[in-house]
Amino acid sequence: MLGQLGLHGMADALDRQQSDLSFTAMPFEQRLGLLVEQELRDKDNRKVERLLKRAKLRYSQAVLEDMDYRSGRGLDPLQIQTLATGDWMRHKQNLILTGATGTGKSWLACAFGQLACRQGIGTLYMTATRLFEDLANSQADGSLPKLRRQLVTTPLLIIDDLGIGGINPQLGPALLDILDHQSMIGSLILTSQYPPSAWYDLFGDPTIADAILDRIVHRAHPLELKGESMRKLRARKMS
Repeated sequence: MLGQLGLHGMADALDRQQSDLSFTAMPFEQRLGLLVEQELRDKDNRKVERLLKRAKLRYSQAVLEDMDYRSGRGLDPLQIQTLATGDWMRHKQNLILTGATGTGKSWLACAFGQLACRQGIGTLYMTATRLFEDLANSQADGSLPKLRRQLVTTPLLIIDDLGIGGINPQLGPALLDILDHQSMIGSLILTSQYPPSAWYDLFGDPTIADAILDRIVHRAHPLELKGESMRKLRARKMS
């Protein structure tokens, strides 16, 4: 009957209790409490699994616990620990990760995305290239409102590699509209090889650039990754 009610965590925990004689000496209320605790844990785990599946993280196994703090990367453990609390997401603030190619920006963005899912925060990962392709296609076929709803109902939106290949000026207003809505309902993680001071040159319209930067930069925590390419370091270890 527990299975029919969808209480599979309780059903599994009850099976374990019945096979362990040490539980028979416990009061009924204590045994029931253990069953409820297991059900709650299972529900939380299933929710995290659903959020991770929907997030479509590029590095699905990236976690902050595996962070490499070697000297030269420019990472402050205290800053990472502070960001790991997730308070910045609950306050609708942003995270900007910059640095040269290969320094681990995408991995770190996905690690924060993984953290968000574990904290029950809905997340969506997209490369900037994919985002602009979707914007261009939706403008062409008239489905832009549907795409906007999909993006701005996500509490945490990750846009990876902003600036790669430039930005089509015709997509600027649509991007501004999405980021404007996102700034009201949630947070952003942006990664880029370019520092925010150089983002003006990515947009053909300075007015659009001003508006976009105003919605992102002033509420953002900047993190600049430095040092040698992590890909080269891993390849060197394997050789």
